[in-house]
Amino acid sequence: MSDITRRWAAEIAAAAGDAVPRAELERLVRSAVSEAADAAAGHCRVTHDSAVERFAALYAASPSGVALADADGAILDVNPAMLDMLETDIDTLVGRALTELTTDHRGTAALRTALDDLAEDGRARRREQVNLGVGADSAVLTNVTVTTLPSSDGERMHPILLAENIDELHLLRETLRRQNIHDQLTGLPNSGSFLTTLETWLGAVGDHRVAVIYLDIDGFKVVNDGLGPGAADTVLRHAAGRIESVFNGPNTVVARLAGDGFGVLVGGYITAADVIALVEEAMAELAEPVYVGETGVAVSISAGIVVQEAGSSNPDEIQRAAEITLHRAKEAGRAQWMLYEPELDEGDRRRYGIGAGIGGGMENGEFIVDYEPTVTLDGSNQIAVVNAVLRWEHPRHGKLDGSEFFPLADTTGMTPALGSLLLSQAMGDAAAWYSTFPSAPDLCVRLPTRLAVDPNLVRIIRRLLDETGLPAQKLRICTDSLALFDPRGEVLDTLSVLADLDVKITLAISGASDLELVHTHKLPVGFAILSGPLVDGLAAEGTEADNARAHLHALLERSRELGIKRMGADGVRNAAHARRLRDVGIFAGRGKHYGGIATAAEIRTVLDERYAHT
Repeated sequence: MSDITRRWAAEIAAAAGDAVPRAELERLVRSAVSEAADAAAGHCRVTHDSAVERFAALYAASPSGVALADADGAILDVNPAMLDMLETDIDTLVGRALTELTTDHRGTAALRTALDDLAEDGRARRREQVNLGVGADSAVLTNVTVTTLPSSDGERMHPILLAENIDELHLLRETLRRQNIHDQLTGLPNSGSFLTTLETWLGAVGDHRVAVIYLDIDGFKVVNDGLGPGAADTVLRHAAGRIESVFNGPNTVVARLAGDGFGVLVGGYITAADVIALVEEAMAELAEPVYVGETGVAVSISAGIVVQEAGSSNPDEIQRAAEITLHRAKEAGRAQWMLYEPELDEGDRRRYGIGAGIGGGMENGEFIVDYEPTVTLDGSNQIAVVNAVLRWEHPRHGKLDGSEFFPLADTTGMTPALGSLLLSQAMGDAAAWYSTFPSAPDLCVRLPTRLAVDPNLVRIIRRLLDETGLPAQKLRICTDSLALFDPRGEVLDTLSVLADLDVKITLAISGASDLELVHTHKLPVGFAILSGPLVDGLAAEGTEADNARAHLHALLERSRELGIKRMGADGVRNAAHARRLRDVGIFAGRGKHYGGIATAAEIRTVLDERYAHT
């Protein structure tokens, strides 16, 4: 400092001259430098104290736990957040090694490695997941970071442990994970978990088998609608518990797939007989009622069973097979199981594929209306009635008749649309024939049951009569006993309204019991078309034909008593068959003897030829 003072004084004297003695200049410079040094030191002290205060405030208020240690790793101090996290006091922790804060060997090893790295090259270990605590019972899952702070003399580095409590976050994640793979109502694995397990089992190497069982509660809608959703939930939980109690082996998974459907996986060296025995046991268990309030509810289940060698099928295929097999069990009468059979499965897939494609077929114009003539049996072979028949020109399966797609349309809800298409096309064609030939035969449309019970049927027919110009008395609507007994619609009222519009009502019958429906329900039926054993009987010889003839005489007599004007027969095989039917009083017939199905253009040609000679 003295050298600096003399040098600065010399430089000032050289610049200012000898006005001020050299000794005085040195004193003044020394005084100024001293004051500056004191001011600088004071500023440093203020800055240092402020930094210490800020660090202390951050240390105390930090939500993360902080443990300060000496150079050897012994704890010197911890902040309040660390004490709260570990639920302990500072005296318990001070003096302990940082590695003693963990509750398991893995955590101890992780902290020791981190401290060794610090000692070696000062490199910090970040974000280790460690259980901290003062005992195994008080473990808290944390993310810890081990780093360093310089000592007060700045010569040594002290380790410092920063801990973030993730225990609650971990629990939340576990809860969400469980919710993602389990059904909340029953506690069973859900469909996603079921599929994951199925994929794993099918992909495993070995000669074991995997059984996939689809179970469905029969008539569950009755429980839900009759007793309410709360009762339905009780029944579902009951069913889940019973099913799980039966399928409780080590290689077994029971899952709730959706609604009232359950899935079961059974793996190992199993046979179809083993699986069937378990399914039948589950059926017996569920037959025992569960009480909802004072109501004892017992449920039955249907089951589709598929047993496959591991690796022989992919998950999508085996699930589809189980689903189709379950549908077959339900169609067979419910409350029973069905075992997957490849031959039947191929037919089922064809049927369901047809049903699924109805909408697309309509959009692409693949449905057409053909006609089957009903011909008088008096020898003139005149067309008495033209019967409309909806057909499907399927791009894969060829020409399909209504028996192959209308039952499936009922399942998919497409029957009203198909029925409307049938009525619209047929009534349009008939109107065109009538406009050219006023004495053209009537049009008869046999309604599928779902359309016959449609409450909009009258509105549809009235609109089409207006649009096409077809006189109402040229239209015959044909229905059967299935539609009359169907609970979904008011068929009797619909038929009465149509009769009031002058539409002719035809009843398809197979015997006396069907005919009596006309009397029982006061049906406005003017015509009947007979098919089945009585018609077939007259195609035979001997006693069978005699019995059929006797029954037909009685049936025709009763039809006249009921006011039915004429009766036709469906299924006329040949000329001899036609004569026998005529001889007992049948007015007209249709069937392969008359050439079967014709297009609209072919019917038009027949009418042209007929009326060209009149």
